[in-house]
Amino acid sequence: MEFDFIIVGAGSAGCVLANRLTESGKYTVLLLEAGGTDKRFFIQMPLGYGKTFYDPKVNWLYRAEADSGLNGQEDHWPRGRVLGGSSSINAMVYIRGQRADYESWKDAGNPGWGWDDVLPAYKAMEDFEHGANAFHGAGGPLHITDQTGKVHPLTLDYIKACEALGLPHNPDFNGENQEGAGIYHVTTRGGLRLSSARAFLDPARRRLNLKVQTSALVEQIDFEGQRAIGVTWSGFDGRSSARARREVILAGGAVNSPQLLELSGIGSTERLRALGISVRHHSSQVGENLEDHVGLNYTYRMKVPTMNDRLRPWWGKLLVGIEYLLFQTGPLSLSINHGGGFFKTNPSYERPNMQLYMQAFSTLKPKPGERPILTPDPFSGLSIGLSNCRPTSRGSIHVRSADPRQHPRIWANAYGTEHDVEEMLAAVKFLRRLAETEPLKSLIAEELRPGPQVQTNAELIHDFKQRSGTVYHPSCTCRMGPDPATSVVDPRLRVHGIAGLRVCDASVFPNLIAGNTNAPAMMVGWKGAELILEDASA
Repeated sequence: MEFDFIIVGAGSAGCVLANRLTESGKYTVLLLEAGGTDKRFFIQMPLGYGKTFYDPKVNWLYRAEADSGLNGQEDHWPRGRVLGGSSSINAMVYIRGQRADYESWKDAGNPGWGWDDVLPAYKAMEDFEHGANAFHGAGGPLHITDQTGKVHPLTLDYIKACEALGLPHNPDFNGENQEGAGIYHVTTRGGLRLSSARAFLDPARRRLNLKVQTSALVEQIDFEGQRAIGVTWSGFDGRSSARARREVILAGGAVNSPQLLELSGIGSTERLRALGISVRHHSSQVGENLEDHVGLNYTYRMKVPTMNDRLRPWWGKLLVGIEYLLFQTGPLSLSINHGGGFFKTNPSYERPNMQLYMQAFSTLKPKPGERPILTPDPFSGLSIGLSNCRPTSRGSIHVRSADPRQHPRIWANAYGTEHDVEEMLAAVKFLRRLAETEPLKSLIAEELRPGPQVQTNAELIHDFKQRSGTVYHPSCTCRMGPDPATSVVDPRLRVHGIAGLRVCDASVFPNLIAGNTNAPAMMVGWKGAELILEDASA
C-alpha cells in the first residue's frame, strides 16, 4: 500500500491532521490507530468518562514509576486507546492557555508559534456557542459549549466566594484575560461529547482519499537511509506495512510518539544500545523534558444537596438517565468540572500560576474498576481541586525494551523541585481560605479531606504528596526547538536529522501551557497540517 501521508495515532491532533490533509482531495492519507471505534455509549455521553477511566478496551492504562514526590506511590495514567485518543475519554474542558505561554514558545526560537500565530488557528477550528468575536471563531468543526445556566447552583456560590476573596468573576477563560473564577467551556454538541474524532475525523471519513485502519499497533518506522518511507504495524491479520510517498507523521501523544521514535532507533545512542535497539539517529532529547500538571482535591460534606444526591440513589440515576436519553440534557450532558478558575499564589506574579476545578460532587468511596463519577458518595459532597500551571519539575518517558507491546517507563517526577512544593503549599492554603469565605462557609458542614487535623506546613505537604496525581496533561517529550541538542523537532515539526518524518501532537510543546491541553493539541494538529501542506506544495 502506498499513500502520500501516513499518520500514526488518531487522537486529538491526529484526527485534525487527517481532516485537513485530505480536504483538497489532492493527497491520499492512511490514519493508523492502535485502538478501536469511539462509537460507544459511555464515550459519547459526556459524564460517561468515569466508565472509561479503567477500561482497557479504550484506555492504555499506563502506570508511572514509584515517585518520591507522591510519597512513593505509582500514579495511574489513563490515555486514550481509541479513535479520538484522550479527547474521547477526557473531561472536555476547553482551555487554550495564556498569551505568554505561546510567546515563550516563539522566544525559544520557534517562529510561527507565538500568540498572534496560534490565535487564528484556534478561531478557525471553533464554532463558539456565542458566535465569533475578537477571541473566538464560529462555523468551524469544533463546537464550544458554554455551561452557564446548566451547572449546579453551588457553582454560583463558589464564584461568589472567589469574588469575596478577591478573585474576580471571569465568564471566558479563553478571552482577553485568564485570571478569575467562572464556568468552564467544554467540547460538547447537542449533549454529546465532541471529541476530535467526532468533530474532525467523522466528516473526513466520507472522503475516498482517506483510509482509517483501527486495531493497528505501529511497531516501527521504516527507513531508506536517513529518510522515513513508511511504517509496519500489527493487527488482527498479522503484520502489515505501508509506504509514504511524502511523509510519516507521528501523532501518538506525549507517551506513544517518543516510544515509537525509540523503537525505530531514534533516541539516545547509549540508551538504545543497552536495550539491543539498532541506532538509526542519535537524538538525546527523545522522551526527555516531560512536563505535566499535578493536582488534588479538597473535599467537603455539605449542608445542602449536591450532585451526589441526584447521582447516588437508584431513583436519581433513573431520572437523570431518562432525561439524558430523551433530551440529551441534565447532569449527564455536562463535564463534572462545572466551575473553575485561575489564580496567583503570589500577588507579585504577572499571571496566574494555579488552576481551580469546582465539582458539585465527591467520590471518597470509589467503586472498584471505575472512576466513581456516576456513583458518588452517599452524602452531600463538594470537591474543589487544584493543579499547577507551570511546574518546574521535569520527568521522562522511555522504552523498557524493544517490544512495542511493553508499556514505556514513565518517570513523572511530581513535585521534583522545591518551587513546585512551595507553590502547592500556598495553593492549598488558598483553598482553606476559600472554604472559610461566604457564601461557601455557611454551606459547608465539614472538611473531609484532608480534614481539620492537618494544619502544619509539614502535614499539608505530606497530605498533598499522598493524595496528588496527574491531571492528565503530559507534554514536551519530543519538544520543538531550533537546536537538536535541546529538542527533537524543528519549528516546522520535522524530526532533526531525519527526512520525511514529523511529530505533530502535544509532545512537541516547548513548554507546558497554563490549563487543559486538549485544545492546544488540536491546535498543533491544525497548524501542523498547514506546515505540511505548505512544504508539499513548495
